[in-house]
Amino acid sequence: MNTIKRPHGIILFAGLLTGTLDILAAIIQTYLYGGKPVKMFQYIASGVFGEDSFSGGVTHALYGLVFHYLIAFVWAILFFLLYPRVNLLKQNRLLTGVGYGVFIWMIMNLVVLPLSNVPRSLLDIKSAATGMLILIAAVGLPLSYLASRFFSGNRPD
Repeated sequence: MNTIKRPHGIILFAGLLTGTLDILAAIIQTYLYGGKPVKMFQYIASGVFGEDSFSGGVTHALYGLVFHYLIAFVWAILFFLLYPRVNLLKQNRLLTGVGYGVFIWMIMNLVVLPLSNVPRSLLDIKSAATGMLILIAAVGLPLSYLASRFFSGNRPD
């Protein structure tokens, strides 16, 4: 039996897919702004380790990568738990994906990051809009599509 047809299989696939799409977008954005992906991953790790992450070398960059995928899996698990229980999510895949991407951005930027050890920075409209668009395209829409297909019985092969 194909594991993607089972709940744990589709959630594993969804977490890997959305985590990969999101991190690829972040890497591209980092390069476009003249940054280095290692520093970006260290920034993610700084949520737990604080400023020490930036002098932690590749080890802390790897921690950042692991944390990134853990966060992606949490969002995928949450979506797949909510989808069959919240009828509103089933009404329109596009609006659901957009809404979930915006929701993720709000929780991450207005709750999680302020409570973490990441260096503080000012919020600007351009980066907020870019971040929301990335989360919509890389996380919200794929999760909405995958959950819709999975729970309708039209499961991806």
